[in-house]
Amino acid sequence: MSEQLARACLFSVVEGGHTFWSAEISTHGASAVYNKLLNGGYDPIKYAKLITNLREANGDKILTEIDKHCARLISPDDEDWPQQFNDLAAPPICLIFKGNINALHQSSLAIVGTRNPTSYGARIAGEFAAGFADREWAIVSGGAYGIDSYAHKGALIAEGVTVAVVASGIDINYPAGNTRLFAEICESGAIVTEFMPGHRALPNRFLTRNRLIAALSKATLVVEAAFRSGSLRTARDAAEIFRPVMAIPGPINSPTSEGCHRLIGERAAEIVTSVADAVEFIGIN
Repeated sequence: MSEQLARACLFSVVEGGHTFWSAEISTHGASAVYNKLLNGGYDPIKYAKLITNLREANGDKILTEIDKHCARLISPDDEDWPQQFNDLAAPPICLIFKGNINALHQSSLAIVGTRNPTSYGARIAGEFAAGFADREWAIVSGGAYGIDSYAHKGALIAEGVTVAVVASGIDINYPAGNTRLFAEICESGAIVTEFMPGHRALPNRFLTRNRLIAALSKATLVVEAAFRSGSLRTARDAAEIFRPVMAIPGPINSPTSEGCHRLIGERAAEIVTSVADAVEFIGIN
């Protein structure tokens, strides 16, 4: 079996972000891991379900299924693979994308935050997205309601490029209310996922995909976030691979700014109050 088809099969059965399998495939190659799994080279009891699913996987059918959704599977073996994903402790086995591959190769800023922003947070997310789009940076976010949506829309209003890294299959518009937004994103930008078509968004998958948002971007900006928030996970994922992290301050009594204040207080993020501040900080770092 070719390396591409072996990767496609492994991608279809291994949950995204699995550190062990990511390391095995990176070290030995997909074909070697595929054959070793099917020939008893790994614990047949511990990995029984994985082996059963792999035996049933068909690489050509997987590629056809992806193609059916006007999407494409890319892997680290492809020339247009975004190399920044290789900085992760668990790089993706493959990714599925829809839209413009060039969007994944632009300098980009991740803008993340709460799904329930204040009008202040919504405005700031849009303004920063537009400001960076004017400087020909792409805006990366997660396609969710709230800060994510305002960041994507800010970039689009400025006629810029934006990328949504989603936690479900490429065929599932989640959340459904953003279906039109996803279509607009694909016109100049891209939608990216680590999950096969048909896979639903699950809580653990949001946390897994956050590392992809952090890795794809040169820096991460947290606009509004609660004290315990998935956005803080994205910020920490970015810091782990030495990407600059910034946070927007808010009113001291605002629950939606507690996460930003926590990052700033722990010196885990640089406080920024303007696009010029952010550009300067990223340039220095």
